[in-house]
Amino acid sequence: MKVISESTAIEEVAALVSESLSRAGITAVLSGGGAVQIYSNGLYMSRDLDFVSPAPVKEIARVVKALGFEPASGRHFVHPTCPFTLEFPPWPLAVGHALIHEWAGLSVAHGVIQMVTATQCVMDRLAAFYFWKDRQALDQAIAVARAHPIDLDAVRRWSKAEGQDVAFEEFARNCEQA
Repeated sequence: MKVISESTAIEEVAALVSESLSRAGITAVLSGGGAVQIYSNGLYMSRDLDFVSPAPVKEIARVVKALGFEPASGRHFVHPTCPFTLEFPPWPLAVGHALIHEWAGLSVAHGVIQMVTATQCVMDRLAAFYFWKDRQALDQAIAVARAHPIDLDAVRRWSKAEGQDVAFEEFARNCEQA
């Protein structure tokens, strides 16, 4: 099935890509802004889908070309009518210094998306806030935490392990203000 111009919903495109890769035996986990958009119910908008994958780019290209995506540069792919760019950052899947070994299979109307959990998504955004002082990433983490249940204790432990106890408190205070 090709991604067509009507396939503008992020969940639809992500499910098509995720299921196609899974059927080909390729592990690829959606993270980054695409995960934020899905978990924040569209409060944050993204124009790219980041699927972290250990697969060689040639294997990935074979699958996404069948969906109508063409190589743009490196591990990036574009589609002539789809508004989303695909990016395939290399493995390992991690947030800060913590490797991720398990993730979610999120069922949406168009299929199942292999993606980080809501808690892992929050950690991913907090990593950008902690290490790059990206305030927009903090806002994204808060939006996800307000829209989906997260394991706040796990985020607290991870933040402490990353040496970010004080910055975590800012996140936690903002989540309580909802």
